[in-house]
Amino acid sequence: MSAFSLDPDQVRWCAELRALAERHLRPLVDDGEPGRVNRPLLTELGRQGLLARLFTSGALDLCLMRESLARVCAAAETALALQGLGAHPVHAHGTAAQRARWLPEVSAGTAVAAFALTEPDAGSDAAALALRAAPDGPGRWRLDGDKCWISNAPEADVYTVFARTTPDAGARGVTAFLVPADRLGLTGTPLDMLSPHPIGTLRFDAVPVTAADVLGEPDRGFRVAMGTLNLFRPSVGAFAVGMAQAALDATVAHTARRGAFGGTLSDLQAVAHQVAEMALRTEAARLLVYAAATAYDEGAADVPRRAAMAKLLATETAQYVVDTAVQLHGARALRRGHLLEHLYREVRAPRIYEGASEVQRDIIARHLYASQREEQ
Repeated sequence: MSAFSLDPDQVRWCAELRALAERHLRPLVDDGEPGRVNRPLLTELGRQGLLARLFTSGALDLCLMRESLARVCAAAETALALQGLGAHPVHAHGTAAQRARWLPEVSAGTAVAAFALTEPDAGSDAAALALRAAPDGPGRWRLDGDKCWISNAPEADVYTVFARTTPDAGARGVTAFLVPADRLGLTGTPLDMLSPHPIGTLRFDAVPVTAADVLGEPDRGFRVAMGTLNLFRPSVGAFAVGMAQAALDATVAHTARRGAFGGTLSDLQAVAHQVAEMALRTEAARLLVYAAATAYDEGAADVPRRAAMAKLLATETAQYVVDTAVQLHGARALRRGHLLEHLYREVRAPRIYEGASEVQRDIIARHLYASQREEQ
């Protein structure tokens, strides 16, 4: 952890989170069923006050939580993050009634939340959403269409759903709705994915929603989605940094004791330089994540660019670091149950979800050229 960039209380809190994850969370993950919502784990996250902290802390605190948990127990980190992603729109844009109904249960871990944005033909291009909200009288709509690759589906209790209320209006015609899982006409199917948590599809067959279900304002849902992603993208980077640090720690320990050619692996310059490169990239990614989170907390104008940079660098770095760690550990790292075998499977998805790496590069470039035009 970069002590020079964090105050002593933050450094101490991160250490406490790692100890908590080791002592209280990892055993619950080990007892859970892969591909299913681990409700005992969520309850424990709620009991420890971590879920409630999602809605009372800033972006930097969120990043520190995610990094610290991921360094010890990636599955616990993911359970925490998905609660935040699914319910942050309620916290930020919900009515008093919506907040009172769902936030206490989400914070306690007794209700599971999900963020339902992606569709079969609208992933990275979120403005191309096709799920239709057809008018059904004043302040009433019916949702028809599909969502896919939705984390926590179909086991969530409530979904933040983005649907098109105005045809052919691009990003300007999308509305965010808060839809309970038991709403008539809503069904879901699990997908068999390389993931420790459930991912599934959702089918909306004339699902009724009203003005009381709207998050924010009609036709302004794209702002709800992007505001949520601008907060969570740096923290996806923090998740990646935590995994990279776990892989680095394991590699330093392994290469320092593994015998090879009359010494240890760490005595070989080729190995030592690879470990140094892993450490260099991990620290660079960490600092960019912290900078993006701090910019968000300070209300900086360039948050989308910084968030894109943080997610891009951190997730690409984690992929490199984990892959290098596997190479330096050899075949043992591919054995089922090994830390690196788990990380190797876990590290791939963050380069895709919440905006693929290619989308992050597009965001960065678009902001750079926009700034250049403003200066002319």
